[in-house]
Amino acid sequence: MVSMSVWCRRHALGAAVSGSGLAGLLMLLIGLAGCGSSAPMKSDRFFALAPVTSESAVGWPLPATLLVNDLAARGLLGGRQILFRTAAAPLQVQRYEDLLWEEPVARALARHLADAIRAASVYQMVLIPADRGRPDVILGGEVERFEHHPTAAPPRVVGALQLTLVGADDRRPILSRRYTAEALVSGVTPESMAEAFSRLAALLAADVVRDLRGQAPEPDS
Repeated sequence: MVSMSVWCRRHALGAAVSGSGLAGLLMLLIGLAGCGSSAPMKSDRFFALAPVTSESAVGWPLPATLLVNDLAARGLLGGRQILFRTAAAPLQVQRYEDLLWEEPVARALARHLADAIRAASVYQMVLIPADRGRPDVILGGEVERFEHHPTAAPPRVVGALQLTLVGADDRRPILSRRYTAEALVSGVTPESMAEAFSRLAALLAADVVRDLRGQAPEPDS
């Protein structure tokens, strides 16, 4: 059986051959233009992480400068497509073809970590790699999971970060921990999924802030 697209192209070419010169070429172009799929193409949809910082300033900031490094991400996590797993195939990481992040997740999460630590006044100064300055300590690590579980009951998003805080001069580990969190998805739309991811990012950042705050000096009584 000949497919509709092949049939259409053959007939457009036949019309061009039977014509002559410019008229034949125009018939060919018009014929091919009508040979596309009748189904409309699905356009990509882009979503931004917009977490709300939940940890406010408490006590005195640590008299040091922190650099929040870019986070690593392996495999599909390093891209922009939103990932998911299903209960039927829990070991298979899949990706939505037309649902994408505005920027790679690792970059967005690193920026939010810096914003959350800065808002909580944990350190006197918080830098990102684009800033100029000399840090005393460096926070870095890897995004291990950041995915949608649409068939969970109830549906949720799950995330995991492996972070290490080291001294800038000697690279001596000061703190190393794996952070995990999840947030329920309140609706069935891509927008509700993206909103849950933003809450997930806020939960992870708040956990990191609480750990870093444990190093800060207590206020004088």
